[in-house]
Amino acid sequence: MTDDHAAVRDLLAAWAFGALDPAEEETVRPHLAECESCAARAARLRETVRLLDGPAAAPGPPADGALSLALRIRPAAPRVAGHAAPYAAAVAGLKALLPELAGRWATPVVHDWDAHATVAHLLAADEHLAARLGIDARVPPSPIAQDTPWEDAWNRRTADVIAHEHGRTPEETVADWAAQADRLLAAPEAREPELAARAVTLMGLRLPVADHFLVRAFETWIHTDDIGRALGLSVAPPPQEHLWQLVRLAVRVLGLALGPSAPPVLFSVTGGEEWVLGSEDEPVQAELALEPVDFCLLLGGRYAPETVPRGATGDAAAVRNVLERAASLAWL
Repeated sequence: MTDDHAAVRDLLAAWAFGALDPAEEETVRPHLAECESCAARAARLRETVRLLDGPAAAPGPPADGALSLALRIRPAAPRVAGHAAPYAAAVAGLKALLPELAGRWATPVVHDWDAHATVAHLLAADEHLAARLGIDARVPPSPIAQDTPWEDAWNRRTADVIAHEHGRTPEETVADWAAQADRLLAAPEAREPELAARAVTLMGLRLPVADHFLVRAFETWIHTDDIGRALGLSVAPPPQEHLWQLVRLAVRVLGLALGPSAPPVLFSVTGGEEWVLGSEDEPVQAELALEPVDFCLLLGGRYAPETVPRGATGDAAAVRNVLERAASLAWL
C-alpha cells in the first residue's frame, strides 16, 4: 500500500467531483486500489455527487455535471474578502444539499432537532452577527432580559426560533435563512477587512467581526454535515484553505479557554502547525496530534474527548485536559 494515506484522504472530495489534476490522479488511483477504507469513502463521496447532481447523473467517473456541482458547493467567494470566503462556501454547500430534504424534513438530525429545526437553528445563530451588522431579524424578538447569561439567552432564542419556524413550512424557513445569509455576505464587513477588524462580543466570545464570519462558517459546515449524515450522504469538508482558517481560529479560542496556567501541551494538527497550549513557564508535559477535520468536529461537539482519533504521548492528564476543554466549547 502506498504511504500517502493522509494526502489521499484530503484529495478524495476533489476526486469525487472529477477536479484532480493529472499528478493528483496518479497519487489517488493506485492508493484506492489498495486501501479499502479510502476506497469506501471515495465511493460514498462519488455517490453524494451523483445524488446531488440529480437522478439523471450517469454512473461512473463524474463528468461536467459533477464538476459544475463542485463549483456550486465550493465556489470562489462571491466578491467577499478572505475572512468571509469560508462562510460563503459553507452557505453554498448547504444550499446544494437542501434539495435532498424534499419530503424528508422530519428526519432526526442532531440533539432533538429534525432537519427543519436544524435550519431554523442556523437562522437563529446567524442573526447575532446580522444584528451587529445592522441587518434586521427575520423572526419576532424573544422576551429575554438584557442581564441574562449568554448561554441561557442563546438557548431561549434558538428554542423560540425553532418553535416559530415549525409553524411555517420548511421552504419558508430555508428562504429566510438563505436571505439572511446572503445579506451577511453582502454587508460591507464581508468585503472590507478594515471594517471587519473591529471587535464585538457574540456568543460569549469577543473577536473581530472577521473571526465571527469564520465562526458562522464553522457552524454552517457542522450542521450541513449533520444533515448529510442523517440522510446517509457524505458531506465533503471545507476546502483546505478554508479548513485551516477554521483550525487556526479554533486553536486561538482553545488557547484562551485553557488559560496560562494549564499544564503545557505541544499541540499539532496533521499537515499544519504546532502550538504550545497552556503555561509558557513550564516544560511541555505532553504532545497531542489531531487530524484537522477531527479537531473541528471535537470543538463542534461531534466527538467525545475519549473517542476522537489522536496521537498522544506524555502526561495523559494534560492531554485529557486539552481534549475535555476543547469539547466543552461546543454550543452547536
